Amino acid sequence: MHTAVVGAGPTGLYTAIALARRGHEVTVIDRDPGPDQNGSWKRRGVMQFHHPHAFRQQVGEALLAEMPEVWDGLITAGAELATVPDQPGQPERVIGLRCRRLIFERVLRSAAEAQPGVTLRTGHVDDVRTEQGRGVGIRVSGHQVDADLVIDASGRAGKATQAFRGPLEGGDCGIAYVSRQYQLLPGAEHGPMNVPFGIVTSYPGYQAVVFIHDNRIVSILIARANTDRQMAALRSQDVFEAAIGAIPSLAAWSAPDRSQPITPVLPGGRLHNTYQGQRNAAGQIALDGLIFVGDAVCTTNPVAGRGVTTSLMQTQRLVQLIDDHRRDFTSCSLEFDHWCETNIKPWFSDHVYWDAELIRRWSGHDIDLTRPLPSDLIMAATAVDPEMLNVVGPYLAMLALPASLAAVEPRAREIYASGWRPPVPDGPTRDELAELVTSVSARNGGFR
Repeated sequence: MHTAVVGAGPTGLYTAIALARRGHEVTVIDRDPGPDQNGSWKRRGVMQFHHPHAFRQQVGEALLAEMPEVWDGLITAGAELATVPDQPGQPERVIGLRCRRLIFERVLRSAAEAQPGVTLRTGHVDDVRTEQGRGVGIRVSGHQVDADLVIDASGRAGKATQAFRGPLEGGDCGIAYVSRQYQLLPGAEHGPMNVPFGIVTSYPGYQAVVFIHDNRIVSILIARANTDRQMAALRSQDVFEAAIGAIPSLAAWSAPDRSQPITPVLPGGRLHNTYQGQRNAAGQIALDGLIFVGDAVCTTNPVAGRGVTTSLMQTQRLVQLIDDHRRDFTSCSLEFDHWCETNIKPWFSDHVYWDAELIRRWSGHDIDLTRPLPSDLIMAATAVDPEMLNVVGPYLAMLALPASLAAVEPRAREIYASGWRPPVPDGPTRDELAELVTSVSARNGGFR
């Protein structure tokens, strides 16, 4: 069977390799030609490519199940294992991989290029070709590519297949960010950490985050409400450096005696939580022979590192269903749609509510105990009652769906009703940081 995969990101490449190893002929189409000979890669059309990523244990499990040489290649390329203590006296447990998206895609793409049965083709997908109500291929830069099955792994912004689909749920989550990459100097130790992938510090009005990557490279990020125009000047280098110097958790990582910047300041686009299943506006499968997977189905605010994880979870399941249903693509789509509704959509819904409540608190409102508690507040309450981690821990690891938190929400509600609030870390308030941003920006001639 010949399969055309639209999009050569992690989802598309993983899908192509897995299907080829099951006997499919696979053509992967992407408008990006791949990395340059010197190793650099602009990655056209993928804004988040050079921004921080965290690869959870489900990503490692997916690689080890289908293509263990990719996992080995990532370690060889400098990716670090993220680990946590397990039981006293026992080895630490691997919960993910610290790695830049650049390294992750480069190694995965090399595996796809070497995989018999996979052809990578550069071009723009114009549309899906149909005959008698089913997909029969795609049109790439005006040329026809025949296929028995078309898999859309082009992401949330892919346009070639939108005419077949039902309405998109969700949208802009109200948060924007900027980041910059730094490399630790020889002999310099890691800075402070409070999570296995780095450090997250939350203030009323903004978040400051450090992600550890491969080869002693880290990303430093500041997230804000996208309506907070005073903070928009953070995309200017001098402003960003002044801001991270004022935030202790970031200053510890970016100090000149610990690290040096290796990229410009990277403005991020607005973040989205979206969900769009396999059906059209009438509730029927969008098109027999066309299946959507990865970000084309679900995107979430990346702060929790769920993007590539949910995409590869989908891909693993889809490949199994294609094996089971063979050429009955409508049945395959129906079962896959149901599986995603059960196992993927809850993560989208979780972030929609989490982000909306976070923005409400950033605008000055207190915790509203008349409303359901969002996940981040339930997680924070474990600082008072660590026993809650028996339930919160599996949720954090994405081993239990968000609904599992209902078991400890009443206890979290008691904690907040007592007057306790998550402690605010040392560092500038939102107003103090905004004043610094405005001052440095004005000194440099203003933000444009």
